Amino acid sequence: MDKIKHEIESRVFGVCSYLGNKLNMPSVQIRKYFIYTSLLTVGSPVIVYLVLAFWVKMRDYVKGSRSPIWDH
Repeated sequence: MDKIKHEIESRVFGVCSYLGNKLNMPSVQIRKYFIYTSLLTVGSPVIVYLVLAFWVKMRDYVKGSRSPIWDH
């Protein structure tokens, strides 16, 4: 089950994993907070999540840690 979660997280955006590594928190706990705040604030954290996803992908692309999609 953990392998499936890791694959989904790495294939989607990886925002929760990135934040978990930076804040030394489990990514599951960050996902729960994101879901709860999304429900309470009628989805406004989705915009924050998408901005963070863009920022993480661009940061990785600029650093060269991930290859562009057309190189596969």
